[in-house]
Amino acid sequence: MRILVLGSGGREHALCWKIQQSPEVEKVYAIPGNPGIKKMEKSSCAPLNIKDFGAIKEFIQNEKIQIVVVGPEEPLALGITDFLSQYDIPVFGPTTQSAQLEASKSFAKNIMKEAGIPTAHYAIFKDSDSAIEYVRKHGTPIVIKADGLAAGKGVTVAFDENNAINAINDAMQKKTFGSAGETIVIEQYLTGEEASILAFSDGRHIIPLTSSQDHKPVFDDDKGPNTGGMGAYSPAPIVTNHVEKQIFERILQPTIETMSQKGMPFKGILYAGLMINEQGPYVVEFNVRFGDPETQAILPRMESDIVPFFWATIEGTLDKLSIKYNPYACVTVALTSKGYPGTYEKGKLITGIDEAEKDPNVVVFHAGTAEEDGKFYTNGGRVLNVTAWDKDLPSAVKKAYNAVDKIHFEGMHYRKDIAKKGIIRLQQS
Repeated sequence: MRILVLGSGGREHALCWKIQQSPEVEKVYAIPGNPGIKKMEKSSCAPLNIKDFGAIKEFIQNEKIQIVVVGPEEPLALGITDFLSQYDIPVFGPTTQSAQLEASKSFAKNIMKEAGIPTAHYAIFKDSDSAIEYVRKHGTPIVIKADGLAAGKGVTVAFDENNAINAINDAMQKKTFGSAGETIVIEQYLTGEEASILAFSDGRHIIPLTSSQDHKPVFDDDKGPNTGGMGAYSPAPIVTNHVEKQIFERILQPTIETMSQKGMPFKGILYAGLMINEQGPYVVEFNVRFGDPETQAILPRMESDIVPFFWATIEGTLDKLSIKYNPYACVTVALTSKGYPGTYEKGKLITGIDEAEKDPNVVVFHAGTAEEDGKFYTNGGRVLNVTAWDKDLPSAVKKAYNAVDKIHFEGMHYRKDIAKKGIIRLQQS
């Protein structure tokens, strides 16, 4: 079998890494891919534009690809699934209509309201004056979100009025997020601990994956601006069996049922970003694809072959499958360029990846690298995801940071407290 993965980041490297372990798979292709994917045994990359659907279709037909797995949200929002399906090409990923769960915060919040899903109180605005008036009336802390896709950076948690007003003006007046900020959603600030649950859905049946916890802010102790994700770990102790049941019954099931009732059945990965407190789990946001970097922490724990889940999702037969995990904990630490998530330099030489990967329970997923003459250089904000698994969470953390210590590039930044919350929770229990 030949499988194509669309995307170029750490998530896509992790997907290719997992897919190539399937005995069914002869070859894994990536568009455009990255140097880490390219160096894998069964993989190759094609330097096509991920938005050039016509060129992608030709590539699929020429290479006799049997299934397409879409990594990032943008091609899903732009309609890659709808386009390829016209040519009877099987695609793992939702249609444009279903992808609105991520592509439009206001759409998602309205679906949550209709389905009775626990989430923060909210209001939707198309002009900055009304939004500012709302903030002044309701006070802070408050959460300001650009409605559209903003690469994980369109959310501001404002703890004072000036911060909130600046966030509104950045989105709506300064157009910091382009058209994504023409509409904004303002939400009640929720307290608790965050976690992520990803789930396969074939439009009717749901199989949740194991829990994980992302770390969005760029600095330790959740300080600084939000990023695409500075690291993750799995499983997340905050997601107990009881909480897991609540997530399935109160969130995943009603979402899938409501989407189906509205004539837009959701097929692919539904990602629920959650806030968990004494009242239970609340939805902070929905995404419509594998999380990045949650995928890098989840897939190394998955013993089951992932390919049958792609097929079952497309064909509507997920009820016939179940996922088996190894008993390990897994941790992934993002190494980023100096200045990320703001302006950063590229082209810094990376050393030590081979040394880090000498441990059989360590894999370094490439997120933003370039290769020249057999050497790797920085080529993005998030450069590498150093991933390790071991018998328990403290051991996995130690192994991951031991691997991080072997890698170097100029200006390298990373959080030193990935999984700290999970370890504290384990100690308390």
